[in-house]
Amino acid sequence: MPRNQVIAQLIRNACAERGWGPTDLARAAGRAESGDSGRVERQYARRWLTGERTPAYWWPFVAQVLDLDVHAIDVPDTYPPADASIDTVASALELGRSDVDRRNFVTASSGYALAALGLPDPDSITRRMRNSPAGVVRVGKGEVAAVQRMVISLGDSAAELGGGHARHLAVRYLTDDVAPWLNGSFTEATGRALFAAASQLVHLAGWMAQDEGDTPELHDLAQGYYAHAFRLAAEADDPELSATALRGLAVQCIDLGFRAEAVQLGEACVEHGKNLDNARAIAYYEATLATAAAQDDDRHLATKHLAASETAIGRPAAATPGDSWAAHYSPGRWAHESGLILSRLGDLPAAEEHLHLGVVFKCHAHIRSDARVTAAWQDSAVFS
Repeated sequence: MPRNQVIAQLIRNACAERGWGPTDLARAAGRAESGDSGRVERQYARRWLTGERTPAYWWPFVAQVLDLDVHAIDVPDTYPPADASIDTVASALELGRSDVDRRNFVTASSGYALAALGLPDPDSITRRMRNSPAGVVRVGKGEVAAVQRMVISLGDSAAELGGGHARHLAVRYLTDDVAPWLNGSFTEATGRALFAAASQLVHLAGWMAQDEGDTPELHDLAQGYYAHAFRLAAEADDPELSATALRGLAVQCIDLGFRAEAVQLGEACVEHGKNLDNARAIAYYEATLATAAAQDDDRHLATKHLAASETAIGRPAAATPGDSWAAHYSPGRWAHESGLILSRLGDLPAAEEHLHLGVVFKCHAHIRSDARVTAAWQDSAVFS
């Protein structure tokens, strides 16, 4: 019997003894991992039971709740969830300082990516308000605006010249200039705005690391920055930035081949952004999940969320997109991404049509984006 079926049989037998179905197993594994019974989707638990997928990150928690031998599977990639008691600001700044000093890196893992979902500390900002020591800098709207403006400037530069161009500037700005403000004194409203702006800066550092190159160190940096961007955004109670950070983690998992984790992060991304009054953002997140599902060869899920993305991108965009990170997600960008998804699903005529539309729309703001879109369409024309 194949190894995956042996493990599935162990899980099925243990569940049968308890009278559990997929929902019971999913809830128990989620509670064991983070105390959140909603952390695992029923479909993942069902796949464990059928042998379609063998638990990796989740195996220690499945073994715990079913009283199975945790050593029945050798899972070197298992990464324990981060301690939620660790201060977000201190942890993010330490990551930045480690980046500057080029030290303390490990290989990016699917386990760490999933563990990020359980990290946010909702009381962080109010606790800092109550406990700020005397003599710290007073933070107001001007400091928040400065961070926002720097993110735009550095992001525009990196989009044109590449992620490695100014990452050291972004990271040093975080550790040298923004750090005193994050550790300063502020009102709750200012604190939330500051954490949101810091989340954007940290996310940008993650994107820069991911764009810079394909090395274990850069993968680890990007993953760490995305996880901290999510935590800062969640503590700022900003669902769009939370969803965008999760999208970054999902895309990285897609690139690294962590298929199941990419789907779960994509689902969390869609869940965080589902109530936004921003059609482009919803299209952006739905397409991310569709991409992850296509990579996982789940045609039904990919098709469902590609259709949801198409519906959203067809709605009128906001007249003034403001500082939304999804403002760049134009119909042209959607067409390009949809073409890649359809290509993965094997629908080559539709893929070529969508990739061609991506070129025709010319809705990309930067030369590098236009070059990638044109190259993808030319490849589709050659191989169709």
